[in-house]
Amino acid sequence: MTNADAPRWEHFEHMADIGVRGIGITPAAAFAQAALALSAVVCDPASIRTVDRVDFECQAPELELLLVDWLNALIYEMAVRRMIFGRFDVSIDGARLKAIAWGETLDRQRHQPAVEIKGATFTALQVTLDAEGLWSAQCVVDV
Repeated sequence: MTNADAPRWEHFEHMADIGVRGIGITPAAAFAQAALALSAVVCDPASIRTVDRVDFECQAPELELLLVDWLNALIYEMAVRRMIFGRFDVSIDGARLKAIAWGETLDRQRHQPAVEIKGATFTALQVTLDAEGLWSAQCVVDV
């Protein structure tokens, strides 16, 4: 695996909101990186201790819809549990996603949250495989 093949995340600008993109060698790896990009909208992922575990299951008929469901499940748990997540283990089998997220309770002083994410949207929603064999999973999140 070269650096170009390494799983990674990035943000992209979209008017007043922000795009999150995950890149990996499988759809599951791209979804895990998109989740990390989601956390990075709120704070520096390096500041997150991965001490508490939360399990997730989502189901959708298409990968694009599954990405939105996955990110919205994370956003919901972040709000309800007042947590931030910094590590993800994602598996996708057909229309079903199972994942584990590790994180901790949000500490406003240490994490210095930049924004609160309201939800993942269908704007710029794509899950694609490029010519080099890398998957990209992206959408815009409402902040």
